[in-house]
Amino acid sequence: MACDQPTAAEQKTTTTTKEVRTMEENVQTQAGVLVLKNMPEFKAEAYNAETGHYTEVSSEDYKGKWTVVCFYPADFTFVCPTEIAAMNAHLDTIKGELGCEVLAVSTDTKFSHKRFAETEPLLEGLKLTIAADPTHEMSRKFGVLIEDAGIALRGRFLINPDGVIVAQEVQAPPVGRNVKEFIRQIEAHQHAYKTGEVCPAGWKPGKKTLPVNTDVEPMTGRVGDYITLDEILAD
Repeated sequence: MACDQPTAAEQKTTTTTKEVRTMEENVQTQAGVLVLKNMPEFKAEAYNAETGHYTEVSSEDYKGKWTVVCFYPADFTFVCPTEIAAMNAHLDTIKGELGCEVLAVSTDTKFSHKRFAETEPLLEGLKLTIAADPTHEMSRKFGVLIEDAGIALRGRFLINPDGVIVAQEVQAPPVGRNVKEFIRQIEAHQHAYKTGEVCPAGWKPGKKTLPVNTDVEPMTGRVGDYITLDEILAD
């Protein structure tokens, strides 16, 4: 007697089950989206440009603090020094006023970081600490490693004092990122974290927020009664 063949309905059910299982496995294993997940644990050698000395950094150093971990592709490239210089130029705002620690990272060695900081004119007066990730472990944990090239994408992660990543921006190497927009994001996330309010598109300090922690019912489906498009788009 021949083996019974599954019916079309049974085949469809089996296929659907496999698809669902594959989707679940992908969600559990993919590392590309880290928002609302805990900051990956790491430990790395680094170069502290402010002191001119080598040091070590780890995820433990940033617990309980607002922190930005900023990956860039490589030392001695073209776009990367412009990004690092821009971040350094706003360090008084990011670190001094907003209390947000900054850690830059690339897959270069700490020796390369030192030479890079000392020879690139744009990096004169650099105060950042740059972590070295030659083993690619840190870049891989944050999901930004280009495996074939051995370099990181332009990945920028904002971590809150609870150790949770609340913002993630990843770009391909050819285009640099906007530091002023990132500062706006820090301000908005800090306000939301402190007050429980939420921030509409383009929110900056002094602009109207949405107090959904108290006004959920009346605002549902009627946000436009509370805030106008002109208010949202205003500088």
